[in-house]
Amino acid sequence: MSETPQETAAPERRRSSPWLHAVPWAITLACFAYLYRRIDAAAGPDTSAIAYLAQVFAGVDWALWLALMLPYSLLFTAVDTLVLWRAVNWFNARVPYTSLFPVRASAYIITLLNEQVGKGAIAVYLNRTRGVPGWQVGSSMLFIMFCEFFYLLSWATLGYALMHERLPATFAVLPWLFVGALIFFAGFVWWFRTERAPFGDGLRNRDLLRSFRMARPHQYWAIVVLRSPAMLGAFWVYAQAAGLFGVETTVTQMLGLLPVIFFSALLPLPGRPGPVVLWVLLFPDHVAEITAFGLIQHNAFLLFNAAIGLVFLRRANRELFGSVTASAERA
Repeated sequence: MSETPQETAAPERRRSSPWLHAVPWAITLACFAYLYRRIDAAAGPDTSAIAYLAQVFAGVDWALWLALMLPYSLLFTAVDTLVLWRAVNWFNARVPYTSLFPVRASAYIITLLNEQVGKGAIAVYLNRTRGVPGWQVGSSMLFIMFCEFFYLLSWATLGYALMHERLPATFAVLPWLFVGALIFFAGFVWWFRTERAPFGDGLRNRDLLRSFRMARPHQYWAIVVLRSPAMLGAFWVYAQAAGLFGVETTVTQMLGLLPVIFFSALLPLPGRPGPVVLWVLLFPDHVAEITAFGLIQHNAFLLFNAAIGLVFLRRANRELFGSVTASAERA
């Protein structure tokens, strides 16, 4: 009798999951429908929206655009690996940066399909080569994601302070969100650092939160600082790239706008429509140009990272399977 509710509950959960997967796609389709209407209106009665976009793409100097984006993708990969290396060496095992770089880069290939599976590939590497349990790697990844939120929020708040007059009114919540996040951060760190927590001691001691128990306050902000060169490089690269699409802007303007746009990308939607819609709201006089720019910048960037991963794939396999073979021979 006691097994019947469990047996009947499982099919219900399976039936509800497709709807949960459909919601992000529905939002994405709504965003692209909005973009299509805006482009179609800007194109005028004699030109279709697709033809108007094609004219924008035809006018881009793609060789120069590649010369901007490929070095930036390398910079991002180097910084992303630096953040991973720092967290892994703090909380898991001593691993050289040069060993992690090809693995981190190659994981971008899998990330095209599923970001979590890509992170799982890194966990497999650390488990096979250094004997680090998967849950420990997961804890470090969770720590990095936690710091990522504060990284984006900090830069977005600075961006709002510099360019609030150009941003939609809804972003006025950013300074308040930042203050609230700082208060939460102080309480969060205290909760993990105190010897006797007044509540949630069982939750605090879970394996997945191991990195938070080990972390010192300055290590959170060290991750924010270590990741910042990628943002600093993006200000110049995105300003130059926007000009190639016919949207003239400055590095100073990007300093105010880009962090907020990156912060909007936290919404996990297929095709990254959130940042593209925000670009259109910020540059309403260049609807087609900024739409093409946003679509290319935020999606081709993922492809470039995966392409870098392909270059280092053989090295990553050697780091992974070569270490496994050596361990087997020693045994």
